[in-house]
Amino acid sequence: MIKIKFGTDGWRAIIAQEYTTDNVARVAQGTANWLLEKNETAKVVIGYDCRFGGPLFAQVAARVFCNNGIKVIMSSSFVSTPMVSLAAAEWGAQQGIVITASHNPPSYNGFKLKAHYGGPSIPSVVAEVEDQIPETAEIPAKTMEAYEKEGMLEYRDMEELYFQKVKEGFDLDAIRNSGIQIGYDAMYGAGQSVLPRILPNASLLHCEYNPSFLGTAPEPLHRNLGELSALMASNDALKVGLANDGDADRIGMYDSSGNFIDSHHIILLLIHYLHKYKKMSGKVVIAFSVTDKVRKLCDLYGIECQVTKIGFKYICGIMVDEDVLLGGEESGGIAIKGFIPERDGIWMGLTLLEFMAKTGKSIEELIQEVYDIVGGFVFERNDLHLDNDLKWQIVENCKAGKYESFGKFKVERIEDIDGHKFHFSDTQWVMIRPSGTEPVLRVYAEAPTAEGVEEILTEVKKVLLS
Repeated sequence: MIKIKFGTDGWRAIIAQEYTTDNVARVAQGTANWLLEKNETAKVVIGYDCRFGGPLFAQVAARVFCNNGIKVIMSSSFVSTPMVSLAAAEWGAQQGIVITASHNPPSYNGFKLKAHYGGPSIPSVVAEVEDQIPETAEIPAKTMEAYEKEGMLEYRDMEELYFQKVKEGFDLDAIRNSGIQIGYDAMYGAGQSVLPRILPNASLLHCEYNPSFLGTAPEPLHRNLGELSALMASNDALKVGLANDGDADRIGMYDSSGNFIDSHHIILLLIHYLHKYKKMSGKVVIAFSVTDKVRKLCDLYGIECQVTKIGFKYICGIMVDEDVLLGGEESGGIAIKGFIPERDGIWMGLTLLEFMAKTGKSIEELIQEVYDIVGGFVFERNDLHLDNDLKWQIVENCKAGKYESFGKFKVERIEDIDGHKFHFSDTQWVMIRPSGTEPVLRVYAEAPTAEGVEEILTEVKKVLLS
């Protein structure tokens, strides 16, 4: 039997290879063992997104939990990860389980652990669950209908719970009456049902069930969102574009001309809105790969800024224990004060739509406000699909300090909180880090211009592959 390890955000594997019903049962049994050690009685919430086999794998997990005397609450259809996290917090569950591989390619599925407070389980808990995963686990023969009759299984509407929370949390009338027309790309993911309920007049893309995702990984990056970019550029009525990943906990955005707005800009916009406009307080917590402009903005606003390892579970642990205004990652996973400590792409999009509606300003004008404070910048990320030996050799070279320059770019200082960030100046840097869930080496770069970023990425790739 394979050793099952959780990565940056849950266990993920290729369907029918390592991601099988037998292995899902093993992970569910390990989670059940951990829960019963901590609680005499326990309750879990289980959801699944739009990936292939979601209902089947969710039902396997549910039957294992029920067989262990753990009450299960499920949705009868696909849901987003934030919906499961919210349900765990609102319905008094000790654990939430999401069957999802988030933004990974369509051949993957996964298993995320969500805690009672409505966010990712902290790393120490994840490690404890890992240690409890047995080599084999029985898939109970008893049916879902039998467990439902016994009262061990209950179906509830998690989307409706979330929808009502959105109505409480936002001035939807202001957004809907502002005249701001939006384009929305669900990427065939779990946002495809609820976003049209919230914003009925949105122009929709890929808001139908298609577990193949048409062969594209549902990650809200510009290279995956060509149709949304083209829609924004060709339709003068549309003022902002939103996109979410497969389980709708990440966000991508476009301006009215079809230019991509990355998560770094979104994080800066949110801090700017929450602190300057809404007068909210609290520290900012960001992952290591986020732009240094966030630290600059926080310094100017007198806000504490803390940098963590990559993985929202590290940010969430701080949000649970401290007063945090915003927690965010480069990958588009962002959470803000006033909701659960969980990434939520839809919630972040609505916050920025409310910002536009309340100020009467375009997203371009609001970005310029941020640039006036911290300066303009461009960020880009390359994913290098390499031979595994070469990938790890590059990582070892970084650890050994073998990269003192990349072409004309001389390294002035290095940070190694999680990966290696090579600073060339106050406004130019590159970061190298292996993916925690895919056979990929990620290379991140920032510079004042797009040409500068491209030059850095080109020079770095030459050196890494030489």
